[in-house]
Amino acid sequence: MYTPETDRTPLSMLIHSLGNVLGDVIVAQDGVSAFELEEDVRQRTKQRRSDGKLQETHALTELVGQLPVAQLMGLIKAFTHYFGLVNLAESVERLRVLAERDRQNGDMPRSESVELALQELRDRGITAQQVQDLLDHAEIRPVFTAHPTEAKRRTTLKKHHRIAEAARQLTAETTFQRQRERLLESIREEIVALWQSDEVRIIKPTVIDEVKNNLYYFEESLFDMIPQLYRDTEASLRRIYPEHDWHLPAFLRFGSWVGGDRDGNPFVIPSVTVETLKLLMGRSLREHIHAVERLSHRLSQSSRQVPISEELAQSLVHDAPLFPELAQVLERRNPHEPYRQKCSYIHAKLHATLAYVERYEPDWARGGHRPAAGTWYANANEYLSDLATMEYSLRTNGAASVAEGFLRDVQCSAKVFGLHTATLDIRQHSSRHTSALSEIFEYAGICDDYASLSQAERTAILERELANNRPLIPTHLYYSPETVEIIETFRTIRAVLSDLNAEAIETYIISMTEGPSDILAVLLLAREAGIYQPGEHSWLNIVPLFETGADLIAAPEIMHTLLSSEAYRQHLVLRNDVQEIMLGYSDSNKDGGFADAHWALYLAQVALAETCFRHRVAMRLFHGRGGAVGRGGGPANRAILGQPPGTVGGRIKITEQGEVISDRYAEPETAYRHQEQIINAVLRSSLGVSIAHISPEWQAAMSSLAQVSRKVYRGLVYDHPHFLEYFRNATPITEISRLNIGSRPASRKASDRIEDLRAIPWVFSWMQSRHTLPGWYGLGSALEHLIQADSNGLTTLQGMYNDWPFFRTMLDNAQMILSKADMDIAAQYALLVPDQALANEIFGLIKAEYDRTVKWICEVAQINELLDTNPILQHSIKQRNPYVDPLSFVQIELLRRLRTDPDGLEHGDLEDAILLSINGIAAGLKNTG
Repeated sequence: MYTPETDRTPLSMLIHSLGNVLGDVIVAQDGVSAFELEEDVRQRTKQRRSDGKLQETHALTELVGQLPVAQLMGLIKAFTHYFGLVNLAESVERLRVLAERDRQNGDMPRSESVELALQELRDRGITAQQVQDLLDHAEIRPVFTAHPTEAKRRTTLKKHHRIAEAARQLTAETTFQRQRERLLESIREEIVALWQSDEVRIIKPTVIDEVKNNLYYFEESLFDMIPQLYRDTEASLRRIYPEHDWHLPAFLRFGSWVGGDRDGNPFVIPSVTVETLKLLMGRSLREHIHAVERLSHRLSQSSRQVPISEELAQSLVHDAPLFPELAQVLERRNPHEPYRQKCSYIHAKLHATLAYVERYEPDWARGGHRPAAGTWYANANEYLSDLATMEYSLRTNGAASVAEGFLRDVQCSAKVFGLHTATLDIRQHSSRHTSALSEIFEYAGICDDYASLSQAERTAILERELANNRPLIPTHLYYSPETVEIIETFRTIRAVLSDLNAEAIETYIISMTEGPSDILAVLLLAREAGIYQPGEHSWLNIVPLFETGADLIAAPEIMHTLLSSEAYRQHLVLRNDVQEIMLGYSDSNKDGGFADAHWALYLAQVALAETCFRHRVAMRLFHGRGGAVGRGGGPANRAILGQPPGTVGGRIKITEQGEVISDRYAEPETAYRHQEQIINAVLRSSLGVSIAHISPEWQAAMSSLAQVSRKVYRGLVYDHPHFLEYFRNATPITEISRLNIGSRPASRKASDRIEDLRAIPWVFSWMQSRHTLPGWYGLGSALEHLIQADSNGLTTLQGMYNDWPFFRTMLDNAQMILSKADMDIAAQYALLVPDQALANEIFGLIKAEYDRTVKWICEVAQINELLDTNPILQHSIKQRNPYVDPLSFVQIELLRRLRTDPDGLEHGDLEDAILLSINGIAAGLKNTG
């Protein structure tokens, strides 16, 4: 299973060391025979890829077909844990290489760093003031989502973290041999514990489980990493533009959908949203409490040695009566240490805020139940004000270096994470609002059948009601449970923002926005709950989400109509004339295929930017990118640089989903690098370093590619009368839909239609079965059509690949996902289809398009083999694929047995084994859903 010792690269040596420990654990836990079986399967899969594929495929199928479930589970565990260790080793190696490059480069900035972006900007004549102006209004917000493709438990993540820490020390040149032996023993201890633990959840996770899982990355990585990233960014600004007095606002913050995204998830109800917010706030407050305790240990300055500012003195006078018992203790314990006294009062306020949050319930919180004014923090600005008081006093009394020290990091955390860790976005499907308003309007005698009206008729009614100040919804609700849930959601948002934390929720997203009325409907519901009051306040960004190809085409006209509405502009003025618009990569891809979705999104961004500019509104795009290429995934920094010119402007939100969350955020150093690359791309894209003009010839070529690709894709997926039968049988979609991977159902509604299936299980299923179809299908036919129809077609495409970041990124992502496909193994999944004539027909189409796509991408990119331009990734995938193969063969056998006898005695064991195989294949392939 493990890399031969003849390969002496640092990564291979680390994998070899970790693999040896895993091999020893397998022998110790399951015996020599289990290890020999794993080695036999490994050798057979390697042989299958080198020669005699057909013969070895039959032999592997026969071998795993004879094994009992327990032995199949042992194989899955072995290869799954191996990939967990390989992923860790690659992460450790990435950091080692970056550190080595830093040492070799000396004072030169490293690639894709913030400093390198700033140097490029300066070289191009961008002034310090232009950079400052951009940063003053910039907003970069990664938004974490719950995701069934990341099935690892929190306890597994913690064990992997400890192994990674040990592995880093193991590879350090300064580590002595005895230390290495101890480190290997500690790694062995963790691997044994992993082997004896449930790798994935046996019980379906709740929404709150998913909230806690995402909080792990803040606890273990982001809280510690972010202050250093801001420090380094400011240092880079000073080095590149030393003439400017820099002010660095909190332009990078975080968001979350977990606990707020109720679109198709019946388990996200108002009480769950409140519990989510309490967890987010509790985590942030505990972090601030710990930070202030550490700060207090550092600020030992005595008033007998140095004076303090009048402002600090007055703040202590103000705080003492609010905390009389604490004041007496401080008078005895720290009588001459004013900064420690102030830290103690801050500490007490944070604790009071935490206590209030923990006992908060929306039904009773309003009124006299809030803590007394001054004894708690109603918002982050109050906390920051107390910290600023100490900072000013230190600076004006000879301790500027102390103010620039740990106190600066505490202030940075307060600015970035506030009292809420991450803002919680609320999302709901547009049809739910339409249905609720239809019932509300009928009850109020306004309209008998609102849902049947045209967009224009709905819009007219909504604008009229928004101009009417009378209450529309009574205090006591007499509607259906579905309508009541919608109203209660808005009332809960109102209670939370007014009573708990005004910064906890900023955005309400409307899935499947199809017209202006979908947005005005939310504005009206917000007004009824008191969230919006014309001329006074509007506490939420109302965000349309355009997902399908048709909706992306219609989006500019929808926004033009909306921004022309006086009723809506009154709200937007109260939001500083910034309109956030979300683009859905997943459903647009599922709707029209890979190339068509990319081009539709590109054109929509250009048109939306022009529309907002015409209406003098600033646009902030929210990119709903998944982890997989078929859902808009791939390297985030390259994707940003590939956006149309003028569409970033310093403002960007991006969803972080699936296994990429643990890959990017599990370790502080990798999280730092990821954010550094994003900031680099935003700076360069916003200030014109990327390509500024796309030729009409290139646009025409891309339009042709999109049209042909869409036709070919939909011809298979939507127009073939029996495609759904193939999909249901040749992938594990049925098993994924019912396994305990995520809290959300696989479909928005009870339906067998592909249109109603969520994009996550759609992509995930094709990745598991090694087809990887959503990441490339239709592209090969489109490339071939253009090249054969135009004598200059190939030259044009090659020019596009070389000089257009958007096109290059699209093809490079397709290369990556094609490299993870395996048509021979996909053919084995096709054998699960009962109608083999149908299977042969559809698989034949898929295989032919795969070969066609590989051929023409290589021609366009002028390479001999996929990923020749990225040899590191190419090598990694080639090394991984042979070890993913055993998991695929085992999964096929498990699916065959479960489907043959779904109610058999081994039903439970088979489902457990399938769940673990899904996790193992996801770990091996990465970018899976």
